[in-house]
Amino acid sequence: MEPIYFTHHFLIAMPALVDPYFNRALIYVCEHNAQGALGVIVNKPLDLTLEGLFEKVDLELKTREIASLPVHFGGPVQMDRGFVLHSPPGEWQSSMQVNQEIGLTSSKDILASISQNGQPDNIILTLGYAGWSAGQLENELAQNAWLTIPANSEILFRQSPEERLPAAMQKLGISFAQLSDVAGHA
Repeated sequence: MEPIYFTHHFLIAMPALVDPYFNRALIYVCEHNAQGALGVIVNKPLDLTLEGLFEKVDLELKTREIASLPVHFGGPVQMDRGFVLHSPPGEWQSSMQVNQEIGLTSSKDILASISQNGQPDNIILTLGYAGWSAGQLENELAQNAWLTIPANSEILFRQSPEERLPAAMQKLGISFAQLSDVAGHA
């Protein structure tokens, strides 16, 4: 049986997942393969704006239109490190191309570009990421910890953080209130 991977999918935390990091989380999966998975939480803004973050890293944010964008809690791994989910992918020093539309970059050169000219156009900046070792995400999926749905760049980059989880749920045709915290297996 061919393995199923969930790169460019959303993971929606089920109500039974009581881990405070992932409670009501919407995760964008940037990479999933036999070695494991990496994603960023896209619906948990921190009490920090891009302007505040750029001040902390000694960069002047010249593009005022994005100064009030929130920085997100991206996950419990490397919470002291920034990750930029962006479209278009571009070419940066430390970057992963998720697909033709989206990239994930962790090098400071993308911050310099954002500060100087507001590029790339669509960004979600996170501190930290969510990671799974080989087989770990598959096991959590088998335990009904997550729902999966193909990702949508409109939800990522056009919805506010508060609207992203409901918008992803709507694509499934359900609301969070309809989910049970009790799972069964046939």
